[in-house]
Amino acid sequence: MPAKTQHFKVGNGDMTLIETASGRKILVDINICATDEPTDERPDVGEQLRDRLERDSEARLYVDAFLLTHPDQDHCRGLREHFHLGAPSDWSEDDDKIVIREMWSSPIVFRRASKNHKLCGDAEAWCSEARRRVGLFKLGAIITDGDRILVLGEDIDGKTDELTPILVKTDMVFRKICGVFDTTFQATLLAPMVATDEEEEELLSKNESSVVLNLWLASGGYLDAAKYLLAGDAEVAIWEKLWDRHQDKPGELEYDLLLSPHHCSWHSLSWDSWSEFGEDAQVSSKARLALSQTRAGATVLASSKPIEDDEDDPPCIRAKREYEGIVKKARGSFTCLADINGLDPYELEITAGGPRPVERKKASVFAAPYIAGGAGVASGSSTALGSQPFKHG
Repeated sequence: MPAKTQHFKVGNGDMTLIETASGRKILVDINICATDEPTDERPDVGEQLRDRLERDSEARLYVDAFLLTHPDQDHCRGLREHFHLGAPSDWSEDDDKIVIREMWSSPIVFRRASKNHKLCGDAEAWCSEARRRVGLFKLGAIITDGDRILVLGEDIDGKTDELTPILVKTDMVFRKICGVFDTTFQATLLAPMVATDEEEEELLSKNESSVVLNLWLASGGYLDAAKYLLAGDAEVAIWEKLWDRHQDKPGELEYDLLLSPHHCSWHSLSWDSWSEFGEDAQVSSKARLALSQTRAGATVLASSKPIEDDEDDPPCIRAKREYEGIVKKARGSFTCLADINGLDPYELEITAGGPRPVERKKASVFAAPYIAGGAGVASGSSTALGSQPFKHG
């Protein structure tokens, strides 16, 4: 079964469902608005998600893993309404909520966010559920699906020192989902980064500190058939520090698909305000370099409302132009979800040549650019899972 990704049309927000070749389903962020009837601008993404999930032996819908990049409302809206929180044994058939087998959560991102703004109800609920699951681990309980958690990033003052078996440190690679090694998947945690002093911690806290993950999906016998760079709302300081950290090994930032951070915001590329400086705003060279590590045929995908030539940010027209310049050198493309006709999620299938758009049954309502992947094309090498020859295109 080929891996695939589905990108839901949620306006300025993020919601992505990833299915590995092994059949595992990973949800990255949600923005499920209450809606009585879908419109061209707001499909019923809650129902769309449910339609794409399976039920377990107890008839419960589930996702194998749920990554929350950061606790802004447009990344966790609808959590309490649509997902079961609490002990799996308390799941209700009448409520029929989705079970999260394993949470992927960062205490650092939550701490930094709460310093600068009040958490919404869904974010508080996520935090509470994460604490429940960590608490079970600390008690030495037998952990099964529905109680699992991966803690992303070391926290300060030794708060995560006793969590080693469930802790993913910055720059660490992990290949387990729900405690099981998966040969069709790999992820590297690039951020959040641990600050070296109070000044740096304050800087990172104010820059939309998010989980940044480089996720590999296997196809055609190669583990790195597609590399997805997922970054939530990470802003310019994060990208500058990522470039400082990885400029000698830029492959750590390499991608076939970049989900443009902060819904194609200018603040991921510049310290200057777009509304204040306009075309005089200066691009951060380090941030742009960090975001420019494309493989051949790479695409930048914007999960945002339509991008207009105005003062809005996000999305920002100048950011779109920068990304278009980045992918042009890779002979790739820039795509905004809002520009694709229809209500269905934008679906990509992972082939040995990278991600390709899946044709809809009604071809007249879907026209998207070809996204040529690049397993081993830009770097000149690929990570083989077997002896099957590499096929590109």
